[in-house]
Amino acid sequence: MHSDFLLIRRMKQGEEEAFDLFVHKYYKEILAYCGYRCSDKEYAEDITQETFVRFFAKLSDYNHRGKTKNYLYTIAGNLCKDYFKKIKDIPVEESELSTRIEFVEHPMENVLNKLTVEWALKQLPNELSEVVTLYYFQELKLTEIADILHISVPLVKYRLKQAKMRLGKLFQEEGSYESGRTTYDL
Repeated sequence: MHSDFLLIRRMKQGEEEAFDLFVHKYYKEILAYCGYRCSDKEYAEDITQETFVRFFAKLSDYNHRGKTKNYLYTIAGNLCKDYFKKIKDIPVEESELSTRIEFVEHPMENVLNKLTVEWALKQLPNELSEVVTLYYFQELKLTEIADILHISVPLVKYRLKQAKMRLGKLFQEEGSYESGRTTYDL
């Protein structure tokens, strides 16, 4: 029998240990996904927790079909979309729009790379950045992504191709790693 099926059955019977095991099994993956989607660590943690809260709230209605992880990604993805809707509704002062963020050469090049990737993903439409995040950072298969997003595999491939083309153009236009110093205008 599938381990998720057994865990879910135990959770429905009220076993606390089963809830802990379930969260432990998926928490890091969902947190990483939310972190790539919203790039704010605190919000990513909040969204991850809310994902599990919502899953548990509907647990009595949940019928296990072998795609529990996909269902968690769907919940997390919807919460991330809600997060972006809230951000767009927050008024931004004009002075903030002209703010320049400078990423100066840093001994930890990984920090620069992560910030650059986060910035680039934010430049893509949500449906493209979502596919990139699931494919490259969560290392999900095309069929899993299609299930999570409720779209066809050819559409996943198309979005992935579009995202690669746009990111390529974006990095070409921005000259993202010029002499160890990169500047982006917001």
